[in-house]
Amino acid sequence: MFHRKRNVSCFLILLAFAVGLHVYDSPLNSWSQTAEQTVSQASSLPAGLEKAASVEGLTEYHLSNGLRVLLFPEPSKPTITVNVTYLVGATSGSYGETGMAHLLEHLMFKGTPKHPDIFKELTEHGMDPNGTTSYDRTNYYETFQATDENLEWALDMEADRMVNSFISQKDLDSEMTVVRNEFEMAENNPTRVLQQRVLSTAYLWHNYGKPTIGARSDIENVPIERLQAFYRKFYQPDNAVLIVAGKFDEAKTLNLVVEKFGSIPKPTRSLPNLYTAEPIQDGERTVVLRRVGDTQLLFVVYHIPAGSHPDYVPLSLLTGILADEPSGRLYKALVETKKASSIGGGSYELRNPGVAAFMAEVREENSLEEVRDILLDTVENVADTPVTSEELERQRTAALKYVDLVMNDTERMAMAISEAVALGDWRLLFLYRDRVKETTLEEVQQAARYFVASNRTLGLFYPTKTPPERAEIPPTPDVASMVKDYKGSEKIISGEAFDPSVSNIEERTTRLSLPSGLKMALLAKKTRGGTVTARLSLHFGDAQSLKGKIVVADALGHMLMLGTKKHSRQEIQDTFDRLQAMVGVSGSVTGATATMETKREHLAEVLTLVAEILREPSIPESEFEPMRQEWLASLEQQRSDPESLAIRDIQKYMSPYPKDSVRFIASLDERISDVAALDLDSIREFYNEFYGGSDMEFSVVGDFDEKEVVDLVKELFGAWQSAHSYTRVPSQYFDVPPVNRSIETPDKKNAMFLASLNLELQDDDPDFPALVLSNYMLGGGFLNSRLAVRIRQKEGLSYGVGSQFSASSLEKNANWLMYAYAAPQNVAKLEAVFIEEMNRALKDGFSQEEIETARSGYLQSRQNARADDGSLCGRLGTYLFLDRTLAWDAELEKKIQSLTPDEIFSAMHRHLDLSKISIVKAGDFKNSQQPAVDSGQ
Repeated sequence: MFHRKRNVSCFLILLAFAVGLHVYDSPLNSWSQTAEQTVSQASSLPAGLEKAASVEGLTEYHLSNGLRVLLFPEPSKPTITVNVTYLVGATSGSYGETGMAHLLEHLMFKGTPKHPDIFKELTEHGMDPNGTTSYDRTNYYETFQATDENLEWALDMEADRMVNSFISQKDLDSEMTVVRNEFEMAENNPTRVLQQRVLSTAYLWHNYGKPTIGARSDIENVPIERLQAFYRKFYQPDNAVLIVAGKFDEAKTLNLVVEKFGSIPKPTRSLPNLYTAEPIQDGERTVVLRRVGDTQLLFVVYHIPAGSHPDYVPLSLLTGILADEPSGRLYKALVETKKASSIGGGSYELRNPGVAAFMAEVREENSLEEVRDILLDTVENVADTPVTSEELERQRTAALKYVDLVMNDTERMAMAISEAVALGDWRLLFLYRDRVKETTLEEVQQAARYFVASNRTLGLFYPTKTPPERAEIPPTPDVASMVKDYKGSEKIISGEAFDPSVSNIEERTTRLSLPSGLKMALLAKKTRGGTVTARLSLHFGDAQSLKGKIVVADALGHMLMLGTKKHSRQEIQDTFDRLQAMVGVSGSVTGATATMETKREHLAEVLTLVAEILREPSIPESEFEPMRQEWLASLEQQRSDPESLAIRDIQKYMSPYPKDSVRFIASLDERISDVAALDLDSIREFYNEFYGGSDMEFSVVGDFDEKEVVDLVKELFGAWQSAHSYTRVPSQYFDVPPVNRSIETPDKKNAMFLASLNLELQDDDPDFPALVLSNYMLGGGFLNSRLAVRIRQKEGLSYGVGSQFSASSLEKNANWLMYAYAAPQNVAKLEAVFIEEMNRALKDGFSQEEIETARSGYLQSRQNARADDGSLCGRLGTYLFLDRTLAWDAELEKKIQSLTPDEIFSAMHRHLDLSKISIVKAGDFKNSQQPAVDSGQ
């Protein structure tokens, strides 16, 4: 609730205003006498009823069907209030069900077979009735003269409509327009609309962000069957609390309750557990609303704990200190200075975490932005001007005054009990009062920690004289009628049924070399739509000439497609789009690569433009700085990313090449420094010194004419020579000592775990096939490996977990890497499970059945890769460089097919030494209670 005047943020007080009651002074009743009468009258309870807690004259009883009953007898006023609170509200509606509890609030006054005209009967009994719907509850109540006949009728009617309400289509048809009109009334109120917009922005997931009345489309379109199902689910005795307060005989009333409600059967269905929790807000959010109006508005909210939390009372008192009139700080800062016409504030006391809200109304001639700045400064800088004892006592006195007034009026008391029930338990009503009495100045001051910018959602309303321009979105079309007679266009030509076996690929692949040194592999076949894939790789430089040029070479790789001497960046992009081509051109310190996918009829034009990009890049000055800034931003973003930091750290540790090596792995700071120092001239110089076609491979797979492509490649690249000779820079095996270390990444909810081991072998080693298959069983495949089954499927520690094994084809240098993502607090357990599973594999090996399953899956995955034109094209190109054919693949697969459990077990023991594995973890371990370490294993 929200108030501009006396700002005591207590549900007791807010409720009094909400139901239109008048607050007035009255003498304190003798509650001790009432309690004695209660004990006497309830000494013998009716069958099916049991007594529970009793506090200050308010007693709870339970019926066997789950209904809770709260009796508050008080004879000083000749009226009775009967209230039924259902624990269903705006939070209970799922997709398409927004506003459903509120719709039912209306329909449950439409009658039952026994009480067909509830409105008429209420009038005949002279009752003051109503129903209200909120976030966490719906309640129905009536206050009436304290007669036995009136009480019996009220209890009978409430019990009857609990399970026998009509909830009919005809009533929905008539009441829907009423509710829609209620919705439209709220739409006329800029304050209400702004409040809704702000709350829907403050709450990303929780239904507190949805207005109680619901979405207009849900109000207009909800099927009656769905509404009836909602009614049968939630409007049952085990989800309700009956409250009777006022002048009544307790023993007679208990008998009536059992008579009227006890016959309702206990439901067999289970109520849903509403477990959605709003995540911590991590930055300011702003909403701007523009509608026809005359006054500017500001509405700001901050997430706060649930109403039952000990912090809530200090927060509510602090809210009053800020927003009360005329003593509040906001009133003095904004209203007394004539910057705002009015201010207000309050706290939403809810079952789950709610919000504290502040508002200001500003005349058009004043500055809304100035009021915004003053309001936010006042609310968010309480620490600069600490709360005084005088401010606290003023709010405490006001709060206790209103608590006293509420507790001395049975009708208000019944409503207050209902609100406390919605919070979790009726005894919170008394606990709130006690907390108000006990709250200290320090607790109120500490409550200001919730009023911070990162926890803020701000709404601004700018009034307009005419309706602002809006983009009206049409309704979703009737797709069934749209496609009913659709025939489609010309059918795409299918490709041939291609056999991806090694023998067939080798039989159909043409390989040749040009005098310039360019090697080609061509595999022509008919494809669907005439698609074709091509790949071009060139190599340059040597270990000496390329020293210190890693960043310059990478920068050139970034700029190759940003313009040529004939075409701008945009023209290049437009041309490839017109040619239906997917093209990528990149470069590194030892070479460059171009990949192409297009159609047969466009291949020549695509190849020609790719040749232009490689041979005539303009390396434009206009594109240099944007490229560098984007690169720097990408690197700087990695400073706090656990995955990036862990990967870079373990790569750098496992491959400690010297800084002048072309294989040097720089730290993040080193790389950022190098990028910042880049200049355009050095990039152009690198191109002129190294780029050329003396050492190049070209592979193509798909629908093309072989002679035309060979002739075109000769024309485009045959005479292109490199200015510098090429000698491959070998990779190196490093026998590094094992480490186990952590990298702190504050405020990151996910951590990265990596384990790595260097191996001194290459892919022609006799143990290579066994290591490939053992890795597939340990961490390959699709979440069915040893590590995935244990860490993800069984322990539930990681979303992604697996391992990789790679070995050089040219020197004895291999690496095995295991990776997993996990919450920081789970990484220690993940590490223990990883070691346990690795030890189990090394101790017991793999069964024949496990090997057969893995072998079948792995060999099929290789067959699938050869069936993919892009993958096959890449392999053919790589094998040109390695001077291999796919016969090498056939031999490897033959070896894998014949592997025995003993061979795999022996190979693992020769190479997978757990004592040499290095582990790197990155995450927010400090805040997850996991200490960071940096030591040898």
